[in-house]
Amino acid sequence: MTPTLRVMLLIDADNVSADVIEQAVQRTMDEYGAIHVRRAYCNAEMAVNRQALFKQLSVRPMVNLSAGKNSTDIALAVDAIDLVIAERPDVVVLVSSDSDFAPLVSRLREKGCRVCGIGQQGKTGDETVGVYDTFIDLAHHSAKPAARTVAAKKVAAKVPAVKTARVKSTAAPAKKTATKTAARKATRVAAEPVPQSVSEAAEFILKAAPALRSGKDVPLNDVAKALRTAGLLSKSGSSLKLFDKLTAEFAVLQHPDRIRWTGAPAS
Repeated sequence: MTPTLRVMLLIDADNVSADVIEQAVQRTMDEYGAIHVRRAYCNAEMAVNRQALFKQLSVRPMVNLSAGKNSTDIALAVDAIDLVIAERPDVVVLVSSDSDFAPLVSRLREKGCRVCGIGQQGKTGDETVGVYDTFIDLAHHSAKPAARTVAAKKVAAKVPAVKTARVKSTAAPAKKTATKTAARKATRVAAEPVPQSVSEAAEFILKAAPALRSGKDVPLNDVAKALRTAGLLSKSGSSLKLFDKLTAEFAVLQHPDRIRWTGAPAS
């Protein structure tokens, strides 16, 4: 009889929804048959709001009273190292969409653990996936998760959270108002499932990443950084999902991930 693996489940409860937490516990149970350590890290307000859920799932809430930035993440990371040394788990399942856990994942792997990630679809950036042995995106209020395996390098598209420009109610100079209006229009076009004007959306992308105008293959990661700098893509937004809506203008190439503007004039 194959011995049961020792599994440790650590949840960044400030980062994912209650629905995703419930799905993550169930999927981990289905995969390994048992979870030896179940802990959820969150602030006091979150612990009160989700106390019934934690009790139902037999998850131990680890309340963080500090209000500092990333204080919950730090508490989880410190606890994870202590637990791995004391409990010697075979598998650590980390439930979070936060890319800041990359150093922790690497350290846990050095301790001999297989580290699996579970995130919330629409919140997980592409850079988060690669640090784990395996990663699964769970859709909020959906029973069908989109699984992604690092070894196979298959990255599922996620709905990007596109930033929108805010316009003050007071009168602004004409040039400033026109700039804000253009930025709002660009992000609205890129966010729609079927863009009203693909060429107009493409023009904003080309302005943000002028290297694409050559018609040559450009690293997708470089373009994504340029779009985030220009405010056309949020920090956790997926560039793949964005360009899936602009297939008439851009071609995404994989292995390695690169992108080409197909509307460039022939040289």
